[in-house]
Amino acid sequence: MMTQTSRTTPSAPADKPALSKAVRYALDGAHTHVGFSVRHLMISNVRGEFRTVSGEASFAPDRPQDTTLSVSIDVASIHTGEEQRDAHLRSADFFDAEKFPTLTFVSKGVRPRDDGLDVEGELTIHGTTRPVTLAVEELTPERTDPWGNKRIGATARTKIRRSDFGMTWNAAIEAGGVLVGDDVKIEIEAELIRKD
Repeated sequence: MMTQTSRTTPSAPADKPALSKAVRYALDGAHTHVGFSVRHLMISNVRGEFRTVSGEASFAPDRPQDTTLSVSIDVASIHTGEEQRDAHLRSADFFDAEKFPTLTFVSKGVRPRDDGLDVEGELTIHGTTRPVTLAVEELTPERTDPWGNKRIGATARTKIRRSDFGMTWNAAIEAGGVLVGDDVKIEIEAELIRKD
């Protein structure tokens, strides 16, 4: 005599929780700071910033390796606190803002670290694109602001050589060395608003 046995669908292992959905965020330009510093006269560092920045990101806390990021910066918004210097930086000697009005970064991959993320991507300045890695040192958890918007924040740093992007203008100084350093340190404080 044959007996009928019931078939059951095996349940998912308890140690494999469901993955969260990636969330889309828009960069809040009013609360994002893109700053830089470069050596002047071989003596001190001159600091500046770009005041107009936009972009978006996609992020899931349990899948940081799937993070995507794209940023666009208005080169004409450069500000160092000295208008004559800012005008020179916008000129063809440096950024050539009239011909190359935007600076962009597009992520190509993300590698988690114990203390943050390495966001590998392509940085385009002065019409030249080079690979650059942003070291994200801090990523704040999502919080709700007083108006009901959900926000996250991030702190990131990198260093580039301006000559790699075709910006080679310089002047020799009598005591030796050059007027403007080649290494540029970039520091980013980003705040993003959830889009969905």
